Amino acid sequence: QVQLVESGGGLVQAGGSPRLSCAASGRTVSNYAMGWFRQAPGKEREFVGGITWNGGTTQFADSVKGRFTISRDNVKNTVYLQMNSLKPEDTAVYYCAKGRSAFITASYDYWGQGTQVTVSS
Repeated sequence: QVQLVESGGGLVQAGGSPRLSCAASGRTVSNYAMGWFRQAPGKEREFVGGITWNGGTTQFADSVKGRFTISRDNVKNTVYLQMNSLKPEDTAVYYCAKGRSAFITASYDYWGQGTQVTVSS
C-alpha cells in the first residue's frame, strides 16, 4: 500500500513562495497521475491542480492558475507544488493524492495526511 506524506507547509507571509513536497513510499507512483487539493476551514476540499504520470501535462484551478506549478520526480517518487504570490485566501490544509486521471477529480483514490499552509497578510 502506498503512503503519501506532505511537507513544506507552515506560516508564510502574503506574497511568499513556499514549495510543498509529497513523498510516496511503499510502492511507486510513477504510473499514476498525482494531484494537489486543499481544504480551508469551513469549506469543502477543492482541487488545486494535477499532473500526468510522466509530468507532461498539468492543469490548475482558476484560483491558482499562473501562481502555482506542479512537478514530479519519478526517480525520487516525489511530487511538488510550487506556490508563488500567496494570498491569505490560499490558507488551507494541502493534500496530495494519487489518481488514474490527472484532471478527473473523482479518479483520485488515495490521499496523504495533509500539511497546513497559513498565509498572513
